[in-house]
Amino acid sequence: MLTASFPDQIPILLRTALGPRWEFTVDGRHIEIRHPQRGTPYRPPRRTLNWGELLALLEAAFAAQGIPRAPCLPLRWGRETELTISAIQALDPLLKFGQTFSYREGFLAQPVVRFTGERDGCGALRDGFLTAFVNVSCVQPIHELDQYATAFDQWLSVLSRLGLHARHITLDGRLAIWRRREVEGITLRFRHAGLALGDIVLLWNADDPDHMAVDLGTGLERLAWARSRHTWPELIFGTYSEAAPVAVLDAIRTATLLLGHGIIPASRGPGSITRRVLATIPPDLSPLGISAAIRSDHDFWTSVEKLPAPWPAVTQLAEKELRRRRNGLQVGLPPTRGRR
Repeated sequence: MLTASFPDQIPILLRTALGPRWEFTVDGRHIEIRHPQRGTPYRPPRRTLNWGELLALLEAAFAAQGIPRAPCLPLRWGRETELTISAIQALDPLLKFGQTFSYREGFLAQPVVRFTGERDGCGALRDGFLTAFVNVSCVQPIHELDQYATAFDQWLSVLSRLGLHARHITLDGRLAIWRRREVEGITLRFRHAGLALGDIVLLWNADDPDHMAVDLGTGLERLAWARSRHTWPELIFGTYSEAAPVAVLDAIRTATLLLGHGIIPASRGPGSITRRVLATIPPDLSPLGISAAIRSDHDFWTSVEKLPAPWPAVTQLAEKELRRRRNGLQVGLPPTRGRR
């Protein structure tokens, strides 16, 4: 298979899959695909879906395209990364090791922890980014290149079921092959009414391009943001958005996911990530504790997958770590730091 021809084939295949209505602009290696009715204003639906309703609608929309929902990957990854950082890791056997299987395929709503979110000049996370979020992906091994274009056409149908219609979708990027160790790929990004939503990636094993897959990904929270256009802190943190700085609320949310999976604070390994996250929460944040916020976050994560630890146990573990840090600071000891 001549992978060098992939960048030239992709525009042709997308034209075939999307039909003649779409406008294609190809300038060198840059491509932009827009709907001719893109100028119509976007009006959010009157009713905002709760997280469970949004996930159920996504699952039904993918199922209508013949794509079933796959169970989540374990949050504790323990291979190249301590934690699962992307649903694309489900494709590791196929893409990295040249095997004929993947850990998961289909629609995947995967909780992940990632410290690479965009930040402003003061170091605060920008709107649209979180340390822990639900990576909504469609991960599929493919055998023919036209399946890549078909996957995007199916995605447009899924978005339409959510009220995000094709006329507000733009697809653009560079038709250039990148390489990361054993894997090569081409990435194009899509937006909804100007809001960055996610990307669709064609991937293959660099030594054996017949081991090929497509990963179409976004975030559940970003989908809800695009659909509702509510302010980001209010959408994510609800009634707690004014109770503490966003960085603290983000840390509580992330710690709830980690502790809910039994990843308790430790000096090494995955537990060091939990300790690192909790270290950003002021120990004296509230004399009444953080149980209410944890319960709210626990409800969110449970809407995606059942957490092994109930919210009272998560609260006890979090507050125990905060007491440990507070007592250490009171006697003049530096707080324990895990590995970065």
